[in-house]
Amino acid sequence: MAKVLICDDEPGLRSVIKRYAEFDGHEIFEAGDGLEAVEICKREIFDIIIMDVMMPELDGFSAVRKIRETSDVPVIMLSARGEEYDKVLGFEVGVDDYVVKPFSSKEIMLRIGAILRRTGKSAIDREDHLVFTKEGLIVDITAYKVFVDGEQVKIAPKVYDLLFFLIRNKNIAIPRDKILTEVWGYDYCGDDRTLDTHMKQLRKAMGPYANFITTLRGLGYRFEG
Repeated sequence: MAKVLICDDEPGLRSVIKRYAEFDGHEIFEAGDGLEAVEICKREIFDIIIMDVMMPELDGFSAVRKIRETSDVPVIMLSARGEEYDKVLGFEVGVDDYVVKPFSSKEIMLRIGAILRRTGKSAIDREDHLVFTKEGLIVDITAYKVFVDGEQVKIAPKVYDLLFFLIRNKNIAIPRDKILTEVWGYDYCGDDRTLDTHMKQLRKAMGPYANFITTLRGLGYRFEG
């Protein structure tokens, strides 16, 4: 069971998502605007947030920025606008997926499920605890923690996702476009520089173990596991 916050100023839309999410076994909290969402996040810890863009009091982009100051919880952004600028801004502030209204309930639940699988959560609590260890690098995938020579390092949410994806596909040559599709989503609208930037951040965080990631020129990357 995952703990989900639905933030939208339309009660009807919140109700629809809530009904389907509860059917899948999730615990649901609601917020009517960005300001309320930020306040709730100060009291509760969530596994995923569904955040509308256009809301009174505090818009979704601003709310995510505030939440990111203290939490790396995955966020799915909802918007009636599908322009590239809005999507790029959403990913820049740290959202994990961007869904354009109108959308089907099945689509939103599939997207929630995909993110929860990446972060080690599911509607049914998992008993397995996934930990990758190599030399002085310890990556606790289930707990979302990374340790380098005994020291925990803090990295951005998408950098966690990138590392976890590479580890789950260790010793496999992964093309750049597949990494973008699997980590950023099939409808990602940015460019290759996003991957380069996150890979640079990841290697910096890994310190002496950055060489575990091999660059395959003209193709992509391989994590040596």
